[in-house]
Amino acid sequence: MRGSDYDVLVIGGGASGMMAAGRAAEGGKRVLLLEKNIELGVKLSISGGGRCNIMNAEDDGRLLLAHYGAADKFLHSAFSQFGMRDTFSFFESKGLPLKVEAQKRAFPVSERASDVVATLVNYMKAGNVDVRTGVTVKKIVTANGRIERVLTSAGEFYAHIYILATGGVSHPETGSTGDGFSWLAELGHTVANPTPTIVPLKVKEGWVKKLAGVSIPNMKITFSVRQEKKFSRTGPLLFTHFGVSGPTILNSAGKVADLLQEGSVSAHIDFFPGVDQGLLDKKLTELFDANKNKLLRNVLKDIVPPGTSEALLPLVPQIDPETKVHSVTKEHRRMLAAFLKRVPLTVNGLMDFDRAVVADGGLPLTEVDTKTMRSQRHENLFVTGDLLHITRPSGGYSLQLCWTTGYVAGTHAAARV
Repeated sequence: MRGSDYDVLVIGGGASGMMAAGRAAEGGKRVLLLEKNIELGVKLSISGGGRCNIMNAEDDGRLLLAHYGAADKFLHSAFSQFGMRDTFSFFESKGLPLKVEAQKRAFPVSERASDVVATLVNYMKAGNVDVRTGVTVKKIVTANGRIERVLTSAGEFYAHIYILATGGVSHPETGSTGDGFSWLAELGHTVANPTPTIVPLKVKEGWVKKLAGVSIPNMKITFSVRQEKKFSRTGPLLFTHFGVSGPTILNSAGKVADLLQEGSVSAHIDFFPGVDQGLLDKKLTELFDANKNKLLRNVLKDIVPPGTSEALLPLVPQIDPETKVHSVTKEHRRMLAAFLKRVPLTVNGLMDFDRAVVADGGLPLTEVDTKTMRSQRHENLFVTGDLLHITRPSGGYSLQLCWTTGYVAGTHAAARV
C-alpha cells in the first residue's frame, strides 16, 4: 500500500516536530506528520512538572548561546532566524500569554503544559497539516543519496522532503526511545552515544530518604574527589527518595558524571551559604539564649530549613536532640554550626534516562548544515531538536532549541520543494 505523496513529511510529533510541520505548512506546502504515540506532545505535556518551562528569556543572544557550550558557534545563524524574542512573540501571537520567573525561566501564564501542546496543534491545523498518530515508522528507504520513502505500520509514505524530529532518549516512557539515533546511523551518519546529562543524583546516605519531597530554596553544594574540591553550585535543592534533585543538581550532573570517572565523589551541603560559620554560631547563640528551657530538637526548627531538623540533628552523634538548650555546651554549639555548613553526602551515581530531563548524544553538528538543519549526507533530510548532539542546562534552553531548529527546518524544507 502506498500512501499519498507529500511535499514535507515530519517524523515525530513532539515540540520540534510540531513546530517544523506547522512552519512548513505555513509556507504553503502539503505536510504529513507521523507520531507513534496516540497523542501528540506527550513529553512536552509533562515538562516542567506539567507547567512547561517553555523557554529562557535571556535577551542577550550571546549569553543565551553560551549555555549551549561548544555548540554555540554553530547555532548563531539558526538563532538569528528564530531566537528568544521570536519564540516569545510566536506563542503570545497564537493566544498563549507567557510570564517570566526567576533565572529568566518563561512559563505559560496558565501554567499548563497542555496549553503549549494545544497551541502547536492549532498551528498545524491552520496549515492543514495531515497528522497521523499511532503510526510507527519501521524503515527509512534511500536511493541515490536521497530519502525515497518511509515504511510504516500504516503503509508507505512518499515526500520530497523529510524532517526527522523523534527526540532523544530521556523519558523513554513518553516514546523517546532513541529510534531517531538508529535511523541516523543506518543513514550513514555518526551518532554520539547518549548520556543522561540533566538528571538527579543518587546518594548513599539513608537520612536523605527521610527528607524526600523537602525543597531547600537556597543552599551551596560542593563536590570533591578524594577530598580535593572540584566545583560548587549555589541554588535550590530537592531531596528525593533516591538522592537529590532540583535545578542546581540537574545542572551539575554532567560535571559530576565526569568526576565519577576519576573516582568516588563526595559532596557537602552548606545550608547557610550567605553566612560564615562565625556569624551562624552567633545566630545559634542568640536563638539558644532566647529559648534556654526548651528542647534542642524543638528550637533547631526555628533556624534550619523547614522540614529538615528531625533528619539533620541525629547526624551529630555528640549532641542529644532531647537535651535542654541551656545544657548545650559552647563546644557542641560550635560543632552544630560547623555541621550545618558542611553536611556530608556520598554520590553513588546518576539516575538513568527514565529520570533524565535532558540527554545529549545524537547527530554531531559537523554533519548538519546548521543554517538550515539539513543533513550533510542526504539532501532532502532535515534533523531537529534532541536528535542533535548539544549539551545544555535545564531552564528552558532545551525547548528553545526545539523551537529554533524546528522553525528553521520547516522554513528551509518548504523552500526546497
